[in-house]
Amino acid sequence: MAVSVRVPTPLRKYTQGADVVQAAGSNVRELIDSLEKAHPGIKERLCDDKGEIRRFINIFVGGEDIRFMEGGATPVKDGDEVDIVPAIAGGR
Repeated sequence: MAVSVRVPTPLRKYTQGADVVQAAGSNVRELIDSLEKAHPGIKERLCDDKGEIRRFINIFVGGEDIRFMEGGATPVKDGDEVDIVPAIAGGR
């Protein structure tokens, strides 16, 4: 099973510059583990010490925010597109 994962610019140093990589898993948590095997170091940027997705990392499966779905347990299937989007803070 292959899922396309869109990687934001700050994390591309872990994917050798690739903006889209393939990963496998039945849910987001497994997908992150698959990413870590292929691209060591990326998981610690996405997850905290307990393995939970960091609060400033937004992950979308098929355009839907996993925070409003099942979080790390959100299912993924072959052909899905997953976007990793770091939160941006700012203002005046």
